[in-house]
Amino acid sequence: MTEHKCKYCGNTFHWSHAFSKFGYNDGDGHVETPMVAQALQEAGYTVGFGRWAPHNTLIYSIWKNEIEYMPIDSHEHLIRYDDPANYLPQDIQELLDRNFPPVTIFRG
Repeated sequence: MTEHKCKYCGNTFHWSHAFSKFGYNDGDGHVETPMVAQALQEAGYTVGFGRWAPHNTLIYSIWKNEIEYMPIDSHEHLIRYDDPANYLPQDIQELLDRNFPPVTIFRG
């Protein structure tokens, strides 16, 4: 799982937090949902995201070419709770992995 490290607090986070009600420390940490949404928008997707009060700011809709890539809540997936790796298409996951590569720890 790819993670970034917050330059202010040192906590690590993964792009999947942008899809979780409890991500980014339940919205009380360093929230990067707008940055994740921007990466998708730059790739041509229309992205809906907003604050899930009183929780995290999360992505709830991804569209492109009149196709919705986030499923409606169903028996299989529950948006806000399920891991987006279980419902996002592989090409979207790869796009996010490329834009948010893993942090490498160098040892001296």
